[in-house]
Amino acid sequence: MPRLSTLPQIQRNMLLTRAVEVHDDAPRAALRRPLAEATLAIVTSAGIHRRDDRPFGREDPGYRVIPAETPAKDLLQSHSSLTLDKTAFSRDVNVVFPIDRIAEFVAEGRIGRVGPRHYSVMGALTDVTRVRDETAPALAGRLVDDGVDVVLLTPT
Repeated sequence: MPRLSTLPQIQRNMLLTRAVEVHDDAPRAALRRPLAEATLAIVTSAGIHRRDDRPFGREDPGYRVIPAETPAKDLLQSHSSLTLDKTAFSRDVNVVFPIDRIAEFVAEGRIGRVGPRHYSVMGALTDVTRVRDETAPALAGRLVDDGVDVVLLTPT
């Protein structure tokens, strides 16, 4: 990832003056069972999608479904930015979407099971209104329907 000081002035100004939503009132829920008995899913803002899915477009407020059995080799990242270096993702998807590490934790009994699906959204949106008002509630409903107890959020 580049340093702020190495970016063109226009990019630095955009990043330094970008409005960021603060949610001190975000709801929290206590885990109802031990993690070793819980169902976990990943939700990422890394713009990850399956090879045969429609890539994320710029300012795309939608989400992509990633079936839990999807192998890492079938995942792509369509998130792009001047400040995003995809080299680490290209070498190891687990840097931003730790599906192999989660599988290891399940095998070790540290996590009960993986939900049937993971979900991905596009990060770095300038307007998060639709994600906040439409996408997030839809994803929350799907996670409940999937029987997920805990979500691992991986931002990018």
